[in-house]
Amino acid sequence: MQPPLRKRRQIRQDQRPERPLVYKRLSDPILVKRAKDGDAEALAALCERHAPRVERLASYVLDDPEDARDAAQEVLAKLCVRLRQYRGEAQFATWLHRLAINTCKDVADRQRVRRCDPLFEDERPAADGDPTRAAALAELRHELGAGLAGLSREQASVVVLKDALGYSFAEISARSGMPVGTAKCYAHRARAGLRARLGDRTVA
Repeated sequence: MQPPLRKRRQIRQDQRPERPLVYKRLSDPILVKRAKDGDAEALAALCERHAPRVERLASYVLDDPEDARDAAQEVLAKLCVRLRQYRGEAQFATWLHRLAINTCKDVADRQRVRRCDPLFEDERPAADGDPTRAAALAELRHELGAGLAGLSREQASVVVLKDALGYSFAEISARSGMPVGTAKCYAHRARAGLRARLGDRTVA
C-alpha cells in the first residue's frame, strides 16, 4: 500500500494594494490608447498636457486674443471628438499640431468674411505709453496672421514651428515626416510670401 498523499499547504500571499495611476507620468501613446478605450482621465491628461502649446500656436497665428482663445478651445474639442481618427502614423504632437493649424486657418477665413462695423477712434492712453507703436504692432500682427492664413498648410506649419516655436529643421522633419530639405524649402517660400505681403516692415 502506498502512503496517503499529503495535501500541499497553500501559502497565503497578501496582495499588494495597487498604486493609483499617475496619468501625468504616462507617455502620449499610452494616454492615447487608454483614451480610445474610454478612459476619460487619460483624455483629460492629454488635453491638459498639450493645451499650453495649442494656445501659444493659436495666439501666434491669430491676431485677436479672443479668437485665439476660441480657436484653442475648438482644437481641444476636436481632439476629444476626432481622437479615434488618429492612427499613430505620426507622433501625436504632430497630428495635433496639424489639427491646430487647420483650425486656426478656418478661424482666420471666418475673420476675413466677417462684416465689421466701423470703430470709433479710441483716444484712451495705451498701457505701454506708446500708442503709435502699439497700433503698428497690432496692424503687423493682423497682417502676419492673414499672411499665414494665405499660405499652404505645409508652409504655414513649417514657418510657425521654426520661427515661432523655435524647432530645428531636424525636429520639424522628425515630427512631420517630411525631409529636412523639403522643410527648408517650405520655410523659404513661406518667409518670401510673408515678406511680399508685409513689404519693408520687420517680421517679428
